[in-house]
Amino acid sequence: MKFVQRRHFTHALVAASLGLCGLTAQAQDTAPAKILVGFPAGGSFDAIARLLAEKARVELGRPVIVDNKPGAGGRIAVDALKASPADGRVVMLGPDALSSIYPFTFKKLSYDPKKDLAPIGTVAEFAFGFAVGSGAKINNWAEYVAWARKNPQQANFGIPAVGAPHHFFGIGVGNAIGVPMQHIPFQGSAPINTALMGGQINAAIDVASSQVELHKAGKIRLLAVSTEERIPQAPDVPTFTELGMPSISSAGFNALYAPAGTPPAAVEAWSRALMKIMAMPDVREKLIGMGYMPVGKSTQELIDRQIASARKWEPLVKASGFTAD
Repeated sequence: MKFVQRRHFTHALVAASLGLCGLTAQAQDTAPAKILVGFPAGGSFDAIARLLAEKARVELGRPVIVDNKPGAGGRIAVDALKASPADGRVVMLGPDALSSIYPFTFKKLSYDPKKDLAPIGTVAEFAFGFAVGSGAKINNWAEYVAWARKNPQQANFGIPAVGAPHHFFGIGVGNAIGVPMQHIPFQGSAPINTALMGGQINAAIDVASSQVELHKAGKIRLLAVSTEERIPQAPDVPTFTELGMPSISSAGFNALYAPAGTPPAAVEAWSRALMKIMAMPDVREKLIGMGYMPVGKSTQELIDRQIASARKWEPLVKASGFTAD
């Protein structure tokens, strides 16, 4: 009898242990996930991350929070991602510069994009815009090129930050028209537009979404955008490709990354969720309203996009001689 009781007790103990393990595993499966963002709350990257978090909660079946790690153009968030567990619970929304430009501008980079970042998928892309002030007697791109070639010493362009993609895009524009245009850095988009409207600078290169409303109001003239197709917010503005300059067509983008070593199944789960989210009509409407074009394709698409982007920017960055440290 005692033997039977002990056997029943042992079976009950094993069953309880298995039940506890099951509960623990279930708790881990529903533990909160986190999206790191290398920019302050209130900006476009933050808004996109919060939209993703809201929708991913349903797609992943767990809470998803946004953790802002602003500074250094997104590099602080990369350091935080590297230090995170590679279990699929922590990802990062980062700009294309992390893999396309910083490796060529920083002699000492705290990460290797090929070794430390596990690509998940492209979230959205955006256009760069080339604008002039409304006071200038320039109505289209052909007139600007003619003016710049006659006045090369005055052919400058404002950018929101030195060493940013806008900077090197401007170098590419100058190379394409045969004019060594001078960049003038500002602290963000607002002072650029103020200087452009006031005639302190002759042109500006910025994210097109920051220029569209002023263009519509007639305060500046958006002459061209960098994407392959015209942007919905300004369908009257031609692309550089349309203008016969496909070599400088280039869209900026942002993407989701996991820490290196994250299990393929976890990366795939995020990738599937991202593709579903970017196909949602309300998400697409919000992003387009912000000046972004939703992408949300496969992980391989992001890998191919990164390679193409790095190939495009590397020669421009190196030819410029610019270094950030």
